[in-house]
Amino acid sequence: MRKELRKYKHMKTTDEKLNRLRQELRDRKVRIMIIGLGSVGGYLLDYLLSSGDREMELCVVGRNPDKMLSDVNIVRVASLIRGQNRCGVVVFSDVDLEDISAIENCLRSWKPDIIVNSSRAYPGLKYGSISWKTVRAYGIWAPLAVKYIKNIMEAYERADCDAVVINTSYSDAVIPWLKTAGKAYPDFGSGNINHLIPRIRFAVAEEMGISDYWEVEVTYAVSHFHDVVISKEGQTEQVEQLIDLRYHGEKLEPDLDKLFAACRIAMPVDAKRNMMNASSNFEIIQAILGAVRDGGNKKLHCPGVFGEIGGYPVRIDGGQETIRAYIDETYFRLDAMRRKNRESIYLDGIEDVREGTLFYTDELIQKAENAFGATLPKAVPFDKIEETAGFLIQRIIEPNR
Repeated sequence: MRKELRKYKHMKTTDEKLNRLRQELRDRKVRIMIIGLGSVGGYLLDYLLSSGDREMELCVVGRNPDKMLSDVNIVRVASLIRGQNRCGVVVFSDVDLEDISAIENCLRSWKPDIIVNSSRAYPGLKYGSISWKTVRAYGIWAPLAVKYIKNIMEAYERADCDAVVINTSYSDAVIPWLKTAGKAYPDFGSGNINHLIPRIRFAVAEEMGISDYWEVEVTYAVSHFHDVVISKEGQTEQVEQLIDLRYHGEKLEPDLDKLFAACRIAMPVDAKRNMMNASSNFEIIQAILGAVRDGGNKKLHCPGVFGEIGGYPVRIDGGQETIRAYIDETYFRLDAMRRKNRESIYLDGIEDVREGTLFYTDELIQKAENAFGATLPKAVPFDKIEETAGFLIQRIIEPNR
């Protein structure tokens, strides 16, 4: 029995973590840890230092000492030139994310309040450069996306950590995968659906002659697939979208086909794209701190939030005595959002995530066979993640880079 109690002891709700943080920050600075200092982590570090927040302490974690120190130094110096850097940065530069004990020791040593996982199992490659033109699906890479965050969350439990966790990579399926396996899982996912919201605001403002485009309120529930197909191609694959648009409270009803077509705007395909994901992480952190410190109430759009499949509108509300984080059902019921997300993520090659197992669609399996001569398993149980990630690298990534 004692072993079972320990297993579940640390699986606190997001609300419990946020309210603990409100109590803690009355007497000290917030501690934010970035795990993985590639382009997403580097941009995020820059944005956080540029906030000029004196009540913040930062820590970056990785395994390449020379690169990490030089990357941290350039951001620290540049932000101080701009007169914005007001907080220190601690560097843990020898943490191998394959080593759960090393991650645990790092968490125990620094005791973060917010953790952002921006690590990648196969760095330096946009997986979509291989998969989009061939199988038109990103879900194929889910085992790679979960590979390190599962180790981080295992270390998180062992370290008795209470931090709010934000995951960066393919959270639409990764966070539910961890949750349905009975593991500790991140509270929020960043990016993906979040990247569509500014495009939609710009498009609505252009079509309807609105100058203050930031006042366009978007409420949207959709998975990663439609972020990509709308952003790249300006169309929805004839799938009706669950979206509500308002301006100063008044409902807007633009031509949605025309609107989504206008969301196809030119973007770089290299690491500069990760400005968006870093900004998504920054937005979540600012919403958390706004609720905890000042009683703020902020609506976000997050993939995988609270272990749900797909992307959802979320509120972090600190306006009451108790902070609440919840999926916003103001315009759409949760069951409708869940159905729409499953419809969307199916097109990304994910049939289901349940009981700790991810299921690929039959269509994706056939496409991968045709495109790469590689036969994906129908099901990837939690204990086969490492094996499947290795298969994806050896049979698909390496021959097609």
